[in-house]
Amino acid sequence: MKATKGRNVVVVGTQWGDEGKGKLVDWLTERAQGVVRFQGGHNAGHTLVINGVKTALHLIPSGIMRAGVKCFIGNGVVLSAAKLFEEIQGLEKAGVEVRSRLRVSEACPLILPFHAALDLAREAARENSGVEKIGTTGRGIGPAYEDKIARRALRVQDLKDPQRFATKLRELLALHNHVLKTFLGSDKLAFGAALDPYIKNGEVQFDPVYEEAMRHAELLKPMMADVSKELNELHAAGDNLLFEGAQGTLLDVDHGTYPYVTSSNCVAGNAAAGSGVGPGMLHYVLGITKAYCTRVGGGPFPTELDWEKEGTPGYHMSTVGAEKGVTTGRSRRCGWFDAALLKRSAQVNGLSGLCITKLDVLDGLQELKLCIGYELDGETIDLLPMGADEIARCTPIYESMPGWTDSTVGVVDYAKLPQAARNYLERIAEVTGVPVAIISTSPDRDHTILMQDPYQA
Repeated sequence: MKATKGRNVVVVGTQWGDEGKGKLVDWLTERAQGVVRFQGGHNAGHTLVINGVKTALHLIPSGIMRAGVKCFIGNGVVLSAAKLFEEIQGLEKAGVEVRSRLRVSEACPLILPFHAALDLAREAARENSGVEKIGTTGRGIGPAYEDKIARRALRVQDLKDPQRFATKLRELLALHNHVLKTFLGSDKLAFGAALDPYIKNGEVQFDPVYEEAMRHAELLKPMMADVSKELNELHAAGDNLLFEGAQGTLLDVDHGTYPYVTSSNCVAGNAAAGSGVGPGMLHYVLGITKAYCTRVGGGPFPTELDWEKEGTPGYHMSTVGAEKGVTTGRSRRCGWFDAALLKRSAQVNGLSGLCITKLDVLDGLQELKLCIGYELDGETIDLLPMGADEIARCTPIYESMPGWTDSTVGVVDYAKLPQAARNYLERIAEVTGVPVAIISTSPDRDHTILMQDPYQA
């Protein structure tokens, strides 16, 4: 029996998501026995590249790619059972064993077809009224969290009782169909092939939703679990755990660029609430950040460049970095590194260390700019404000640094990085006050420089 309790690490995105968390979770899982997803839904995606083969994950923790590691979907996740089994089948076709290693909290709220319909109809209503769209993925994540907070959600545990599920489903359909048809004009909207089997005359029908849910129930029952209990038992037995966040800090519903945010808390503190462990079990918070900035969807972005114009630094980032959303395929907006933004992330997450990803994307740029603060209404500030309106009025204050021409792709020794690249990394650590613990030099699992091991006290 192990003499001491396990050590646990939280991995969070520090920008607007898409920082490369999936690769780092997969890489760190070599040191962990359990990986936990604690918030979000299938509106996020992680791309892993292992031996040159790409794998995209949306719900299942990235630790699934390591044989023998236990994976958990915590109560803070809103779950689309349809998407979960679609993902499981894809992994199984690739020879990855999933079902015996995956545990799903019975407290997860379910995402059902009417949630996606509401999501799409609301964005259409905003567009038709001339109001800027939030930029949701249309997957139903926000409406599912609304049902959770309103205490009317159907949860994974309800799938075990068909009669209870049916009663609650009829109540939810009555409410949401009224909103869809009366307020959002759903009978005049086209929802697309994925939702067409569930919708008739603008209303979501009971039978196809219920029948599909009961099919999923039988498949899901062997994976249902008291995740809180199992995680605490693993910790007590000496196993290391890794808590995997989705999206990024600036998309957090409380601390992000509200209202252009997601519908959950993406910060490190939610690893406890979203999985059922005490805050004292979170020992190290690793903040993942790109060597530049990107953002998908609407909302302010102070350091944004003209990333669609050939020959510009922004275009270089967009094309060399292959900046397309994993879930939606939307192009990501690109811009210079924002250290003032990272200071805000460090503050709300309590970052222990940084992992800088996509350093290799900057190879070949002659000059780099680093945002160290902003001018706002005639004053100089060094921390990203809270709220979209103030952020939209910010003018970045930049420092210029020389770039490098030597390739950093695949470098695994810090001393072998170009001096200019080391200077850039060290300046980021200096301005933000957070040490650089890990550097990623390509999407491949093995192209990683370890400066400080989060699993070493």
